[in-house]
Amino acid sequence: MKTNELSTCFCTHDVDACRDFYREHFAAEAIFDCGWYVNLRIGEDGPTVQFMQPQGEMPTFSGTGVMLNFKVDDVDTEHTRLTKAGLQIAMPLEDHPWGDRGFSIIDPIGNSIYIYSDREPTDEFKQYYKG
Repeated sequence: MKTNELSTCFCTHDVDACRDFYREHFAAEAIFDCGWYVNLRIGEDGPTVQFMQPQGEMPTFSGTGVMLNFKVDDVDTEHTRLTKAGLQIAMPLEDHPWGDRGFSIIDPIGNSIYIYSDREPTDEFKQYYKG
């Protein structure tokens, strides 16, 4: 299979809250928005994420088990920006031996958003990096 793009769609009753959250905090722009379904692009050429209200008997996302990872150039700047915006930090900003520095917040429907920048991994973890 040749995949040209991969994105995630969350079925939720809180489409408006998600749209507003990602627009405000992640510079997301709607590339399609019919009210009950929105396709958001993160940044100018970034990835997309979708939110849709359930249609018929579709189950809604339960708010657990998903982590969206955002790799950024300067995690410290993003941490300062998002804490100043009043967002609750779910995991503190810290260095990790596997090779990143990061923190996490929670979006309106319970997704964990991990924001990180690469760092040199410790010797213990260097062996696990491939190619």
